[in-house]
Order: sequence, then C-alpha cells, then structure tokens
Amino acid sequence: MKDLEARSNAPNLWDNSTAAQDLMRRLAQARDFVTPFETIEARGVDLLEMIDLVQGEDDPILIADVEREVAALREEYSALERTLLFSGEYDANNAILSVNAGAGGTEAQDWTQMLVRAYLRWAQSHKFDVEVLEESLGDEAGLKGFQAIVSGPNAYGHVKAESGVHRLVRISPFNSAGKRMTSFCSVDVVPEISEDIKIEINPKDIRIDTYLSGGAGGQNVQKNETAIRITHLPTGIVAQCQNERSQGRNRDVAMRVLESRLFEKQWREQQEEMARIRGEIKSNEWGSQIRSYVFQPYQMVKDHRTDHETSDVAGVMNGDLDGFIIAYLEQFAGENAALGTG
Repeated sequence: MKDLEARSNAPNLWDNSTAAQDLMRRLAQARDFVTPFETIEARGVDLLEMIDLVQGEDDPILIADVEREVAALREEYSALERTLLFSGEYDANNAILSVNAGAGGTEAQDWTQMLVRAYLRWAQSHKFDVEVLEESLGDEAGLKGFQAIVSGPNAYGHVKAESGVHRLVRISPFNSAGKRMTSFCSVDVVPEISEDIKIEINPKDIRIDTYLSGGAGGQNVQKNETAIRITHLPTGIVAQCQNERSQGRNRDVAMRVLESRLFEKQWREQQEEMARIRGEIKSNEWGSQIRSYVFQPYQMVKDHRTDHETSDVAGVMNGDLDGFIIAYLEQFAGENAALGTG
C-alpha cells in the first residue's frame, strides 16, 4: 500500500485521468483491505488488557463480557482471514467471463445457458455488476456462447475458480427416448487489465470483422452491422462485442478484451517458465474437466480439484457457488504456501 500511496502523491498524477482514477480505486481497495486488520489488532490489545484485569477477579459479569469479546473477535478474525485468499496480483481486477458450449448440439447449448444463469444469480447475490458483451443463441434452445465483464471487489479473485470444463449428466429433455446424456461446456476467465498496463498490438496483426448483432434483444437489436469481432492473427485469439449500440463502442470494448486476453497469455507463459525453471511438475488444469453436475440417477455436484461436493443441485444452479469457490481458493493458497510463492 505504501507504493500506491507514494504514486498517488505524484505531482503529475492527473496528467492521465483514467490511470489516476484506476490508481485511486486500487488505493481505496488496499485501504479497505488493511484497515479492518489494524482495527482488529487494536481491539486485541484492549482485550489483552481486559484479560489482565479479570485475572484474580471473581466477577462473573466481567468474565462473561471478556468471553463474549473473545468469541466476537475470533469470529471477525476468521472472516478477515478469508480475505487473504484474494491476495493474488490480479485478484482485485474485474473478470472477463466466457462460457461456450461443447460438442453435443442443443443439449450442450441448453447446459451452457443453465450455467450462465447460475453465474448471473451468483453475481447478483454478491452485488457484482455484469456487462454482457456477447450472447450467441443456440439453434433450438440455450446458448452457443456467452461473454461478460464481471465487476466488483475481487471479481477476478472469485470467478477464476470457475475456469475449466463443466460436465453435466442428466436425462435429456431433448431426447424422446429419455436416455441419460452427458454434456460439456467450457468456462474461460481472465482478468481485465487496468489502464496503466499497456499491451502493444501491431495493427497488421489483427483482423476486424463486423456482423449483425444477435441475442435476445428483440426489436432493440441493431439491424446494421454494429457487432465487432477482432482476431489476433499471430495467436488466433478472438475478442468480440455486440452489446453496445454503436460499432465504435463495440470496437473499443472488443480491443479491451483482446488486450486482457493477450496479457493473460503472456502472464501464464511467464508462470509456466518459472515453474519449469524451479523444476515443478504441475497438471495443466486450463481447459480440463474441473466439475461434474449429476442430476440423474442421483443428485450431486462435485469439484474434481478439491473434492468439495454437495447434493443441493438446485441451490448450485440457483447461484450458490461459494462453497466451491472458497474450497478452490483455500487449496490454491495452500499450494502456493507450500511452494513458497505466497
């Protein structure tokens, strides 16, 4: 936080208002993170003084007050301790969430829409803002793809736990024989980079295509080609946006997404190289199956990374994802501590 405070006092801070606003936002988040620990530390000092006073006293009211304060302080500290799970370099950033149907046609597309609905309900329950960038409807039902920016405190720190392939087992409503079917959809999460991080993109390395906006917009969907798709030719990374009503705005948002995806790719490659140098052998969870959702013949949702599971399928599909997210973050923090990476 000292570094952020020093930068916030720079005389030329507001020469770039966008970067300055981002810096002030990050400083406020840092203060919000540190202040509760300073407060609880001060209360702990006061509590120790109270305990010294109680020793040797036979005052049940005073002893009960101390016991209540100890219990309250322990509970508040446990809650604060959980915030340490979001100490990753980009955990405070917004998250770019993409959900895409796997093979399986309508069944997979319906599963994709169900999972998107769960994420939207989870975001709503946590008061996260969701800016939908792309929503590609399925041929008969569901969604082929969905992309959005999730904004709020530690948005990326939360949503990164969902990155991977999600598997559904159920009796398909689209199968007249009532057979049990297995469907897949992939979830991709990257941090939205801040304005002060510059990603150089050669204009010759990108192809920009326009197309008609789609999705569940009804009469509000633009009939002209306002949607934008940008392809980064050297890497094949694609970013698109159809949510905004102007082509220029869609282009700006798509470029922001492309920059974030390129930044995430560079960061991941750096992490893999560091792991190689240290001689670590890690499983590549990017794109692998992380969680199974079984509706029939029994009800169970199980995360294969943490073994966290629940039989409350309805709750999960209504956005109750915190158990899985926290279990993943605790395991991730434990692995980093064991490796000494912090």
